[in-house]
Amino acid sequence: MAKQKLDFRDYPINMNERGGRKWVYAKKPSGKWFNRRTIVAWLLLLFWVGVPFLKINGNPFILLDIANRKFIIFGAIFWAQDTFILALLMLSFVLFVVLFTVTFGRLWCGWTCPQTIFLEMVFRKIEYLIEGDYRERHKLDNSPWTTKKIVKKTLKHSIFILIALAMTNVFLMWFIGSDRWLQLVQEPILENISGFLVMLLVSAFFYWVYSFFREQICTMVCPYGRMQGVLLDSKSIAVTYDYIRGEPRGGHGGGDCTDCKQCISVCPTGIDIRNGTQLECINCTACIDQCNKIMHVTGKAPGLIRYASEAQIKGQQNSIWNARNRAYSVVLLLIFSFFIYTLFSRPVLETTILRTPGLLYQEQDSTLSNVYNIKIVNKTHDELPLELRVTSHDGKIQMAGNTMLLKDQDMYESTFILFLPKSEVTSDKTEVEFGVFSNNELIETYKTTFVGP
Repeated sequence: MAKQKLDFRDYPINMNERGGRKWVYAKKPSGKWFNRRTIVAWLLLLFWVGVPFLKINGNPFILLDIANRKFIIFGAIFWAQDTFILALLMLSFVLFVVLFTVTFGRLWCGWTCPQTIFLEMVFRKIEYLIEGDYRERHKLDNSPWTTKKIVKKTLKHSIFILIALAMTNVFLMWFIGSDRWLQLVQEPILENISGFLVMLLVSAFFYWVYSFFREQICTMVCPYGRMQGVLLDSKSIAVTYDYIRGEPRGGHGGGDCTDCKQCISVCPTGIDIRNGTQLECINCTACIDQCNKIMHVTGKAPGLIRYASEAQIKGQQNSIWNARNRAYSVVLLLIFSFFIYTLFSRPVLETTILRTPGLLYQEQDSTLSNVYNIKIVNKTHDELPLELRVTSHDGKIQMAGNTMLLKDQDMYESTFILFLPKSEVTSDKTEVEFGVFSNNELIETYKTTFVGP
């Protein structure tokens, strides 16, 4: 491999020698891989916009209601009491990302990351449409403020602002649901002024990111690129330049690389893929398409830049699976299996019964009484008529309400008084057990204490 200058690794690729911002004017990409990415991107955008409106049995398909500590994921509801199950799900996701990165590099960044999808498939497409390709945009940005420039810039940024507002509203629906969002839209702004201001602030952030900060999210902020140094090895698949075939460059000495620098012109982060693996590379495949076009023009075989591992470039590898992949896969399978088990084995109800704080026992002629607070969470999609009974003692329960009826994924909260005969209260803290019944069937039991003299 020809000797390379490695000083590019000493400074961010989008900064000049004086530390100022160096704008990346990427050429409009096209080709087989770009078309595939476009299809994937539009499917993901459709999923992102459509999910808040999808419902199962009248409930959201996905809802991340942080305010009420209620999460619905693929129709399954999780409450605050299900933190352990959610932790297993998140751990499974993290391990999947690690396994995927070890095997396929930053495929996530180039194909499914929201930052890449919105920047490359939405905002840049509008920019190409209004301002033209990279030469026209570079010329426009460096030209005086004429009427033509003002019109183009105003039109572009107006559309960017509208898209940022739309993004925020869709993003909001993932957390409050489409029904609540529609209700907020119809209400006067002054009734929800704080929420409206937050929405404007988030929209302004989105607008700033996609209009100005752009690829710096990937190259300077996102930690995922820096994880590559730990996760990638010589057998990991990534967008790779075949230096064995390409060197020496410029058509001298038999190398296929013509040193046309077209791979650099289309790169959205402005790197030279021929320098090897770099944290700025998001594996977007734009350089693959552009290089294949040059190979076609020069009559050479495509694939000078392609998805491959370092070992494959050297002809040393036939399989992407190795001991590390298998180890991650086994751990992921075990944790995800445990998640599935805990999800399907969790009780249909989550009951909490606690003595009302600050109150002692009350004494009647032949009984003692304690006041309790009860909270029951329905984790099913069924409507459940419930009844609370004391199963450990010959006691009597007096509820604050007449009926205990839990609707689909509803929560019941109330207060009740437990009366126990004095003869059954043998200490200052007696353990009692309650049973929650539905249609005379015991659903759940709960133990707590009864305070006596």
